[in-house]
Amino acid sequence: MDSLFFVVSKLFWALARIETWFVLLILLGLWALKAGRVRRGKGILWVTLLAFLAIGFLPLGDPMLHRLESAHPMPDLSGPVDGIVILGGAEDGPLSAFWGVTQVNEAAERIIVGAILARAHPEARVVFTGGSGALIQVEDRGADWAGRMLVDLGVAPERLVLERQSRNTAENAVMSRRLAEPAEGEVWVLVTSGFHMPRALQSFAGAGWTGIVPYPVDFRSLPVARGIGWNPAGRIATLNLVLKEGLGTVAYRFFNR
Repeated sequence: MDSLFFVVSKLFWALARIETWFVLLILLGLWALKAGRVRRGKGILWVTLLAFLAIGFLPLGDPMLHRLESAHPMPDLSGPVDGIVILGGAEDGPLSAFWGVTQVNEAAERIIVGAILARAHPEARVVFTGGSGALIQVEDRGADWAGRMLVDLGVAPERLVLERQSRNTAENAVMSRRLAEPAEGEVWVLVTSGFHMPRALQSFAGAGWTGIVPYPVDFRSLPVARGIGWNPAGRIATLNLVLKEGLGTVAYRFFNR
């Protein structure tokens, strides 16, 4: 069932992305023109163009992204911490494997801040959870490369627990709990991107974790939108981020994940 959910979610998200809808609308408009429905075809293409211009110029996704990132404030970690869970997603397994050194993306703060917290709380165990979220090249496990980077950043290898089988957030929560075996009353800090924290907490609660303290990182929004400007790639990326988290949250709740 988990594998089926994983494959279906991957395929569904490929279809749900903003850029996929633009391609489908263009194809639909061209088909209408070819079929002789000139007025309808032109209408579809004009609507597609106007939508692309609006998305490219206007910060439509910024307010929604800020709302996600503001859901959980930075916590006070002045007390003892029993463990730190760092969610995967910052590392690029295939790229790391090709170049032989850990490669990270725009979510690198997950690993960097995780290492900072580990050094600030030497009493805490450190769990990194993340295998491969790809449908192919699954042999490139993110945890293997993230673990190397955490050691390079000063985390002692004997403190590290690397969970390298999970493929999504729900599996992160279940599989990391099996390895960490958190005891009742322990305090565990969860490190992930701010926009991803609401869905991550939902999954960890569903997997039976208690005493989880959210520690959001990798913030990408401002309280006030950055303003109008031509940046279609960036605007679409922001909308995709918000859309993915929204759809993911609904799907996880529906399937109790």
